[in-house]
This record gives sequence, C-alpha cells and structure tokens, in this order.
Amino acid sequence: MAIDKPAGMIVHGDGTGERTLTDYASDLLLAMGDGFAATDMQPLNRLDRNTTGVVLFSLDKQTQPAFDQMVNDHAFEKHYLALAEGKIDWNEKLIDKPIARDRHDSRKMRVGASGKPSQTRVKVLKRLKSRRGLPTRSYIDVELLTGRKHQIRVHLASEHHPLVGDDLYGTARPCGLMLHAHSVSFTHPVTGEHIHIEAPCPWEP
Repeated sequence: MAIDKPAGMIVHGDGTGERTLTDYASDLLLAMGDGFAATDMQPLNRLDRNTTGVVLFSLDKQTQPAFDQMVNDHAFEKHYLALAEGKIDWNEKLIDKPIARDRHDSRKMRVGASGKPSQTRVKVLKRLKSRRGLPTRSYIDVELLTGRKHQIRVHLASEHHPLVGDDLYGTARPCGLMLHAHSVSFTHPVTGEHIHIEAPCPWEP
C-alpha cells in the first residue's frame, strides 16, 4: 500500500502518543474490512516530519522479509523533488560523501570520514531567477542511492545549497521544507510486476 504523506506528520510513533501515518494507514485498512493487514502492516520507508510524498507499507508478514531484503539491497528507485537555495552551477552530480551523526547536536547528521557511505544523485530541472526580493533558487530532481537519515538535506547543505525551508541545515522559511518524495519504482518480489508510484508535488517551483 502507498500513502501520500502530508507535511507535519511522522511515520512512526516517537513515544509521545502523537498520531502517526502508520496509525492512519491501520485505521484505513480496518475501515476497508482488512483486519489482518491492519495488524501485519509495516512501513517500508520513512520520511522526515515535514517531507511530503510516497510512503510504502507491506501488508503481509509472509512477504515482509522479501521487502526487507529489497530495502537492504536498495532495490527501490526513489526520486524526490526539491527546491534548493542558490543557483546550482552544475547540471547533474553524484554527491558521494559519508554521513555520520553530529557529535555536537543530537538532532543533526553531518558529512564526515567516520560516517556510512552515502550517495545522492542530483539533477537540476530549473534555475529560478530572483524576483520580488526572493533569493535565487534551484528546482532539482534527487535520486537516493542509499538511505541515511537526513541524507538529501545533509548532502545539499554540504554543497552550500541547503533546501529551502530547512530549519536544521539551512534557514527556516514560512513555506516550510521544500522536499517531496515524488516517485518510487520497484519489482514486486512475489508477482514480478514492475510497480511505479507517483505522488503529485503539493507546491510549485
């Protein structure tokens, strides 16, 4: 099952009792009369609270190990749409920098030699000219080749182009974080069917 996550909602519970996307998905399955799936379901990916877009759920414990293996093997092709600060002067780039926890701020990750290998492919779709006092920005397609915490945000910030609205690695903006999980493609481990899912971007570049 795929759900288009809104901004401001977490995927997993954090111990505070806050309602999560997983809670919503479970209630949806119960309303559809599928109590077994509502019990067995597990999210296959997570998005940060203010990131929007596609989240996948496995609905059957028997096939869960196959999906887990696909996650470990990075067998899901994931593309994000994002708005980055500044004019990016290259058209396409593979950002290959290890990511580790920030020793000085438990909320953050950082690029560092002691981190785990991390790769992000970035393609510039459009360069937006400054207007009405707004800074120049770049509209980008981002493909995750690995899945580290805050990977896109950390890698773009390391290139001196933090995402618009990123209050942790850049500058907070009233518009919120401009990062959307636009599409995911994969081969279903049981049926062999090629699956491609897209969620429309909720904002315009």
